[in-house]
Amino acid sequence: HLDADCLDDAIMPAVDFRVPGGLSWDELSAALRIILASGKAVGIEVTIYNPRLDADGSAGRGLADVLAAALGTAAPA
Repeated sequence: HLDADCLDDAIMPAVDFRVPGGLSWDELSAALRIILASGKAVGIEVTIYNPRLDADGSAGRGLADVLAAALGTAAPA
């Protein structure tokens, strides 16, 4: 389970509860790589991201890029 509001407020404004000092993209990426490499993850649920609060879509693209990289695929351009 991944709540998008665990990310730093500066990179993830598209949540209802913003967290200054939250995870960076690199920190989230590292955590996901470790979790997925453990062989114990059988699924992932991403929540809290609110597209209405992401005017230019950059927060959603950042989240999708990190997830795609962690899952071993390339996100569409």
